[in-house]
Amino acid sequence: MDLSPVINQIIGALWYLVPLFLIAATLKSPWFKGVMGEFQVNLMIKLRLPKDQYHLIKDVTLPTEDGTTQIDHVIISRFGVFVLETKNMKGWIFGSPNQNQWTQQIYKHRNKFQNPIRQNYKHTKTLEAALGINPNYVFSVIVFIGDSKFKTAMPDYVTYAGGCVSYIKSKQAPVFTDSEVNAIIDGIESGKLKRGFKTNREHVAHVKQVIAKKRIVEPVTVAKKEVVENRTGQQCTKCGATMVLRDSKKGKYAGNKFWGCSTFPKCRNVVNL
Repeated sequence: MDLSPVINQIIGALWYLVPLFLIAATLKSPWFKGVMGEFQVNLMIKLRLPKDQYHLIKDVTLPTEDGTTQIDHVIISRFGVFVLETKNMKGWIFGSPNQNQWTQQIYKHRNKFQNPIRQNYKHTKTLEAALGINPNYVFSVIVFIGDSKFKTAMPDYVTYAGGCVSYIKSKQAPVFTDSEVNAIIDGIESGKLKRGFKTNREHVAHVKQVIAKKRIVEPVTVAKKEVVENRTGQQCTKCGATMVLRDSKKGKYAGNKFWGCSTFPKCRNVVNL
């Protein structure tokens, strides 16, 4: 019996599902979440901040001594320059200004991510140096988009979407003249790198180099305990997610600690101590 016609029909039917899988994968990707987060912030700013008082510049990539730095949004006004870093995340968010990494928790799953306050610090300092602005007039704003909830106390400039506009409007003391505002806008527009694939590719390459440097770890000694390798910020060698310290619950290794991928059970990569 020739099954070729049946197989061809099955393959033909499955072929139509390929675009659906690609669309689903794109919607779940960090890139798409970042784009959607920035879009929501753009819309919020345009609807809630008067255009005659606040000027928005999006996706600003500036050259630095060691590569580039990429800023999601810069808002220029007579009341100061506001540098926005957007995070499109869900779940519980734990963190403090002094920590290198913050924690995102969704049910029992935890994931580490770079402290956005420190991330945005480089952005603000780059702008200050490039434009010669008084640091007191440059404000860092961290905006969380999505179904997230802060579980630790946050500074007033770390906000949810709506709080971003409220924080910006809270600065009502004029610090720049109209001519100075125009000069800052011209300085950013002329100094930023041209948008495009090449700029994004070079920035991504620089970020990867920074991450690779942070992977270098040294052993640390814990009082009355064994020497444990400090892998804070270490990425999984299989999927790139953060490695977290866990305890073996069963088997002959019960009670021992090991480093496991934070995406378990999706990724089961482990590093024994």
